[in-house]
Amino acid sequence: MIVVVGSGIAGLTAALSAARRGHRVTLVTKQDLGESNTRYAQGGVATVLPDLGGPAEDTVAAHVADTSAAGAGLNDAEAVRVLCAEGPERVRELLAYGTPFDRLADDNLARGLEAAHSHARILHAGGDATGAAIAQALVRAARAADMTILEHAFLVDLVTDRAPGRGMRAVGVDLAFADGTCRRIEADAVILATGGAGQLYEHTTNPAVATGDGLAAAWRAGAVITDAEFYQFHPTSLAVPGNFLISEAVRGEGAVLLDASGARFMTAVHPDAELAPRDVVARGIADAMRIHEGAPVRLDATALGGAEFLARRFPSIDAACRARGLDWSREPIPVTPAAHYWMGGVRTDVWARTSLPGLYAVGEVACTGVHGANRLASNSLLEGLVYADRAVRAIDAPPSDWPRFTASLRVEDSAPPVVAPFERADLQRQMWDRAGLVRDRGGLQVADKQLRSWRADRTTIAGREDENLRQAGLCVLAAAQARNESRGAHYRSDRPASVERFAHHIHLERAC
Repeated sequence: MIVVVGSGIAGLTAALSAARRGHRVTLVTKQDLGESNTRYAQGGVATVLPDLGGPAEDTVAAHVADTSAAGAGLNDAEAVRVLCAEGPERVRELLAYGTPFDRLADDNLARGLEAAHSHARILHAGGDATGAAIAQALVRAARAADMTILEHAFLVDLVTDRAPGRGMRAVGVDLAFADGTCRRIEADAVILATGGAGQLYEHTTNPAVATGDGLAAAWRAGAVITDAEFYQFHPTSLAVPGNFLISEAVRGEGAVLLDASGARFMTAVHPDAELAPRDVVARGIADAMRIHEGAPVRLDATALGGAEFLARRFPSIDAACRARGLDWSREPIPVTPAAHYWMGGVRTDVWARTSLPGLYAVGEVACTGVHGANRLASNSLLEGLVYADRAVRAIDAPPSDWPRFTASLRVEDSAPPVVAPFERADLQRQMWDRAGLVRDRGGLQVADKQLRSWRADRTTIAGREDENLRQAGLCVLAAAQARNESRGAHYRSDRPASVERFAHHIHLERAC
């Protein structure tokens, strides 16, 4: 029995791959099957497919180089090679499942250009509804496949056991349901595909389900967590309640950023201006907002081809703007950075195996090292595809002895004398203000002390989510304090330079 927890691109791919190989599969998701971060992904999937209309000069080697350059010296070279080399075949499987990627008049796949890519290699569907199109195709396939699907089932904890001579291993999951019932499922292997933890922050592009459940469960079970300090903030979300994502593809088409005075500012920040790596653009926006007393910057798409083009190329964004009374074909729209993607996660090897035998992790909950300190745009959906398939292949034919990861930092979380309950909004504000886009030692220490003084009631699902967020936040804070430099998405205003001796990963382990 293989239990897959999560129903985004990584979870659905893992479940389908396992079922196709003849395994008994139970797919668990805490909301409806189609609800995940994948559903809200706009930009697309980055991959090299020259035979389907891709640029002849684009190569897997170029994709590797772009991914590594964005990662600020912390990418795992083998993980990057695997991602870029195996990506094309996994995308062909998406096509076989019926994913309606956009095509040109000659029936070749349409492609977009996004920040830090050297070639236009971003496949998209429905203009800017790529994630939704992929999710719909995979959900259809999963419902038609021979597997058990449990919706509205919350992961409470991993079940572990110590076998004689084998040490601790994952042997199942404990689940809770909205009606108050609980259930334990035993498994030969557990694949975590629970996504990220965007709800850690006051402003996020992530849906409400992104509460770090899989990472926190793995943490409690003793798994190593890596690169927790690297949280990517998307440069452009609508500066209105809800932080609707404005895809990087809009800037790829030629939109520019203007400060509150109407001046273009990114040209003075980076040679690639609006198409610089995400961390650079996000900090450039933050600096421009600071200069103008917090006023949002504006994204100007008025020169891209008018209302008809914007509605055709970016239908979801166009509808969201107009629903909020914004006509972006005539005037620039207000944007601000928002928490978007966690490069850190449960440490794995290139076969998705964690430090806990029997436990695999794929997608955003995992840290293969493929993204380094800063993820290249549109590599996240590709990562979910590639490593979900590799996890199942590793279950079928283990490539070597189970990997060992050594923690470089043990994190204490002992109960304080007086435990105070907390509101999630207070946690999110602490993380946004003190462990967000710009950090410093003092702010990190204040937030760390505050999170340690809190505990949530884990007798309810909402309370379990809050406690998972608190534990995920402690991982971010511990790693951010340990990294006394700035690198990629981690920016310390008190340590603004990158330091060669910190060009390594920080591995965390829970002190029991």
